[in-house]
Amino acid sequence: MIGGYSDHAANERTYLAWVRTGIAITAFGFVIEKFNLFILTLASAALTEESRRIQLAALAGRVGRYDGLALIAGGVALVVLATVRFLRITRFLDDGQSHTAADVRTELTLSAVLVLLIAGYGVYLAVG
Repeated sequence: MIGGYSDHAANERTYLAWVRTGIAITAFGFVIEKFNLFILTLASAALTEESRRIQLAALAGRVGRYDGLALIAGGVALVVLATVRFLRITRFLDDGQSHTAADVRTELTLSAVLVLLIAGYGVYLAVG
């Protein structure tokens, strides 16, 4: 039997939750990228109607070219961070010493950045 099995199992469940969230954010970024490509294709197909082309190109906007990529990069960074955190916590659990929880700043910062990015995209869609 593994010593401290319940702690290791909780660490693994947390790791899998972070990975699942990272995959979902990455998938959402891919959806946004494909939507932007669709909008730009519609804009280029509507070359005969200048007002329609300008309207569709404005919908994609400057931010629309990079928001999906930012979410993809954020999701990948979240998976990498979760892996590093999982390995670090596993080592901490195995050494048997008491450790502080001062290193959670990285996870909180990345989570806050992702929340702001998704909220910004929601505002962008609502206003634009």
